[in-house]
Amino acid sequence: MGLLDAIIQGILLGGLYALFATGLSLMFGVMRLVNLAHGDLIVLAAFVILAVTEKLGVDPFAAVLLAAPILFAIGFGLQHVLLNRTLGRDLLPPLLVTFGLSIIVQNGLLQMFSADSRRLRSGAIETASVSLGGDIAVGVVPLLTLVSAIAVIVALNFIFYRTSIGRAFRATSDDLDVAQLMGIDVNRTFAMAMGIAFVVIAIAALYLGLRANFDPTIGPARLLYAFEAVIIGGLGSFWGTLAGGIILGLAQTIGARIDPEWQILSGHLAFLLVLVIRPRGLFPRAID
Repeated sequence: MGLLDAIIQGILLGGLYALFATGLSLMFGVMRLVNLAHGDLIVLAAFVILAVTEKLGVDPFAAVLLAAPILFAIGFGLQHVLLNRTLGRDLLPPLLVTFGLSIIVQNGLLQMFSADSRRLRSGAIETASVSLGGDIAVGVVPLLTLVSAIAVIVALNFIFYRTSIGRAFRATSDDLDVAQLMGIDVNRTFAMAMGIAFVVIAIAALYLGLRANFDPTIGPARLLYAFEAVIIGGLGSFWGTLAGGIILGLAQTIGARIDPEWQILSGHLAFLLVLVIRPRGLFPRAID
């Protein structure tokens, strides 16, 4: 029963890691952008949701609906004004710019909110659980996290394969030069992709804040988990990203069951093992 409980909790934890990773996968799939500030942007979104809850006195689930348009606008503007200028054949400029953005976000949050850890509060749902029989129960919030991760991936697949902006995303991902020749406004397309990625980041930030304390300095660790989930699953595959997050979550919970000190190490070892066996990830696929 202990191993079964660890597997269930690992799958649920994998839903959180998949949410961390999906926005990163979207950025890379459309723009080939490796965003070193991704973890800090998740933390920034968590503080935006926190600010909305405190100012308006609403539940975090309602606050994320109010914060999502704000974050979409931030993402759209960031890509349109700054990051579009760095994209090209050389991968170094966007890496340097997003690294600098990471430092700016961390220090800005420290200045505004101090180094104290915070948490999003949502009442009884935080401790509510569903019994699966025997001694096994799952928390409602972790279950919602996994369901939300699946819903986000379904929504992104619908956008990519059933809408005109999705066709533009796939065209720019496949061949940027041809897409421009066909009249696609590449800068606007990239900005739309970043705006959508920021909405996904907002959802990830909601569950980060509900499940654990957060402070301005935890972004790099969230970035690491996101990278590992994306690479395990395979670059460009949304469903692969979900699988990568679940594998990472399973490795951590099973490792913690063996020895609590092995939790984080077990995830890293699973990541390295996948790289050795499948260097391109388990489900590599371009977004096409």
